[in-house]
This record gives sequence, C-alpha cells and structure tokens, in this order.
Amino acid sequence: MSFWDSLLKIVTTTGNALTGVVEAVRTLFEGDPETRRKVAFSVAMIALSAKMAKADGIVNEAEVSAFRDIFKFPADQAKNVARLYNLARQDVAGYEAYAEKMASLCSSCERNCPILEDIVDGLFHIAKSDGAVHEKELTFLRRVAEIFRMDDEHFGCIMARHVHGDDRDPYQVLGVSPKDDFSAIRKRYRVLVSENHPDMLVARGVPEEFHAIANDRMAVLNAAYEAIERERRAA
Repeated sequence: MSFWDSLLKIVTTTGNALTGVVEAVRTLFEGDPETRRKVAFSVAMIALSAKMAKADGIVNEAEVSAFRDIFKFPADQAKNVARLYNLARQDVAGYEAYAEKMASLCSSCERNCPILEDIVDGLFHIAKSDGAVHEKELTFLRRVAEIFRMDDEHFGCIMARHVHGDDRDPYQVLGVSPKDDFSAIRKRYRVLVSENHPDMLVARGVPEEFHAIANDRMAVLNAAYEAIERERRAA
C-alpha cells in the first residue's frame, strides 16, 4: 500500500480531513522526523492550496498546472492526490486550522521560519499562475503568513517576488532600503543566496520537486541584486 493509499484510508476513516491528515503524518512516520517533516510539507501545500482555491472560488487549468509543478506524483496516484485535495477543499475546518497545524513545524518563538516561507512561496506560485494574484487570494495569503508568525516586512519581500512582475522594487525583493550602503545590500544578498541553496532546502524537508520554484526565487533575487548594482554604478 502506497503512502497516498494509507493517508487516504486514515483520512476517510476519521471523517475529518484535518484530523485524518495530522493523524496519518503522526502514525505513518513516527520515529522518522526527516520523512515526517517532508510529508508534512507536502500535505500542507495540498491542503492549503485546496483551501486557497475555495477562497478564490475558481480552480482553473493554470492553477492545476502550477500545483503539478510542486508535486510530481506517480501517475497511478493521481486519483488519490485529487481525492485528498477535494477532501481538504470540502472540509468544514477552516484554512486557519490547517495553517496553525503547519505552523507547529517550527518553534513557537521562531519568526519567519524558512520552511513556512517555502509554503507561502509555493502558494504564491499557484495563486499567480492565471496572471494575477487576486484580492481574495492575497487576503488568504496574508492571513496564512500571520498564523505562520511572519512579520509584515518579510511577507512584503515574498509578495514583491511574485506580484509586481517587471515593475517589482528590487530593494523590497531583497528586504533592504535605498538608503543602505551597497556593502550591506551585498551582505544581505549573500545571506539570501545561502538560505536558498538546494542543500538548505533538502535539510529543511522541502521535496525535490519544489526546487524548480526555488530556482525561480533565486532568479528574482539575482535580478534584483543586479538591478541595484547597475543603479549604484551609474550613480
């Protein structure tokens, strides 16, 4: 029996998608924290993207395609993944309950936890896939970030990577100020590059499929740094 079969069996037995998912992750991978963290991340993305689709009211092909960018599941498991997605979407538990469970992946005193940032980044990737992040989706994402103990400035940096396209503010993308010395901006950029290295993603339990999105994140960070560098040289 595959993981997805086992997960769905527990979810359908409990009759509550949220309770079932939490119980499945706990029992299927008890004693294996690395695998449990990796599975928890995947389940969080499935559940929260399903809830975001419900908040927006529309699920289009672009969003489905973006979802598959994150999860390259075996073809014979497509029906199981779709069932889990639909169960989460229809569950009476609000998305806040799911987000609170996922926030427990990090210490209660930790702000801007990297694995939770990865989840928000993935949700933005899905939300913007139809060409824009809509108001209801942005409200949803802000609330999830709040539950994840993410401060406004940090959320603003993530949003800047996704929402503004060619008009994005390179300083906001890097989380720096135009008043900052270039050496401080370079130091901040290098920290971001280090935090988003593939080895760091693996260490915090992010599935390999998500690395394509992380590569997009790095491309935006690189472009922002290069834009600031050109600006400073021209000054």
